[in-house]
Amino acid sequence: MGKEQLQVLNALDVAKTQLYHFTAIVIAGMGFFTDAYDLFCISLVTKLLGRIYYYRPGSLDPGSLPPNIAAAVNGVAFCGTLSGQLFFGWLGDKMGRKRVYGMTLMMMVLCSVASGLSFGHSPTGVMTTLCFFRFWLGFGIGGDYPLSATIMSEYANKRTRGAFIAAVFAMQGFGILTGGIVTIIISAAFRARFNTPTYQDNPVASTPEHADYVWRIILMFGAIPALMTYYWRMKMPETARYTALVAKNAKQAAADMSKVLQVEIVEEPEKVEELTHNKDFGLFSHEFLRRHGTHLLGSAMCWFLLDIAFYSQNLFQKDIFTAINWIPKARTMSALEEVFRISRAQTLIALCGTVPGYWFTVAFIDIVGRRKIQSLGFLMMTVFMLGLALPYHHWTTPGNHIGFVVMYAFTFFFANFGPNSTTFIVPAEIFPARLRSTCHGISAAAGKAGAIIGSFGFLYAAQNKDKTKTDHGYPPGIGVRNSLFVLAACNFLGLLFTYLVPESKGKSLEECSGENEEENIEMGSGHTRTVPV
Repeated sequence: MGKEQLQVLNALDVAKTQLYHFTAIVIAGMGFFTDAYDLFCISLVTKLLGRIYYYRPGSLDPGSLPPNIAAAVNGVAFCGTLSGQLFFGWLGDKMGRKRVYGMTLMMMVLCSVASGLSFGHSPTGVMTTLCFFRFWLGFGIGGDYPLSATIMSEYANKRTRGAFIAAVFAMQGFGILTGGIVTIIISAAFRARFNTPTYQDNPVASTPEHADYVWRIILMFGAIPALMTYYWRMKMPETARYTALVAKNAKQAAADMSKVLQVEIVEEPEKVEELTHNKDFGLFSHEFLRRHGTHLLGSAMCWFLLDIAFYSQNLFQKDIFTAINWIPKARTMSALEEVFRISRAQTLIALCGTVPGYWFTVAFIDIVGRRKIQSLGFLMMTVFMLGLALPYHHWTTPGNHIGFVVMYAFTFFFANFGPNSTTFIVPAEIFPARLRSTCHGISAAAGKAGAIIGSFGFLYAAQNKDKTKTDHGYPPGIGVRNSLFVLAACNFLGLLFTYLVPESKGKSLEECSGENEEENIEMGSGHTRTVPV
């Protein structure tokens, strides 16, 4: 049996799509745009960092980052993100979504600028300060995950909630795309100004001094979109669900949403007390484990397994493109040309596979449902990964590179029209209001643990089995082909864990989380009594 819904929450659930919905999508979405730009732009400039700071006189190939440095530069932001997701997720349930939201954005702005200003008298010094600032950049980005998802889910109506949360997450696709476009423009501009020879023609002159400005400008650009939305984040009222169900302030919740929805909403302090009575079980309680334990396991494991595959692909596309000869050998290019070609390749993949997948999710999630889209995505990712891995030799022979790229783009399409979107959406819907941000943060942190494994592990795993053909400083690995088999297995396991997570399509948040339910407890002599769930 269900309890009657609060009027203020019912008004949000049945509200027609209006301007404040789109305002919330843009405000939260620009945070995600910045998150994606900041996290992925580093992969566009790591080759350049190797050429600038780790040049080896007399070597046939340009300088490259040592394995430990490459792992740190690529992965340290993920360590910060994981920490930020747990910390700010918890803080969002304690202090309120809005109060914490501004902190994360300012941290992202300051650390984006500081990353570009990384200083030091030696390569180690520059890399150390870069890693330090990117850790704290990641910490701020981490807070954006649970807060943006929770705020959007608590503002949305139940009919189109999935599309609204997916639209916020879809801004990640534009962030990745913009990262590639900005890098193309900056590298092309510097290349036009400084006409440099290839490495094999003149190793020293192939990397001009001014190339050091290129990667710094690219990293610092990430501060601009975040700064543009700070004022509007501070103007947003606290969500009614936090104010009513967590802070238990019925009057403030009614006043805030009356202003937002432009309708008269009655205060219901007695009903707030009734709805929140005996609902104080904690995250580590037996009661939470009974009601939501399998849900949290399912959402966390799906995100963990997805991100192993997703981030290892995304961060190391440039290595795969080189392996299939889509990008020429580094020695045949200048430093600026290499940056240009890597960013062009990643932009093409984002344009063809990444961005469309996100918006397919926006279009269909409230029609098809979360579970079906996630299952289809994991299944198709498994199929396409195997399609890349089984005839891998075929894809690397001249004339077949375009086919490889098409298959590769399809794996991205079904990641984004699939688990990369749904793993973000579902944890913001299925947990009670006072633990929603915390549980989303835990699920997201599990994902970033997978991203760390994918980004660190793939550096080593994708190395050639033949020691003479590995990148400088790396031990032999299992090769790209076997790495693709491992990623396919992760996707298949994700498909299985999908069925631990309930479907939330078309339900109110209180129905999804069981906050409005009551249950009957059997007593002696056949009597029952009703208690809140």
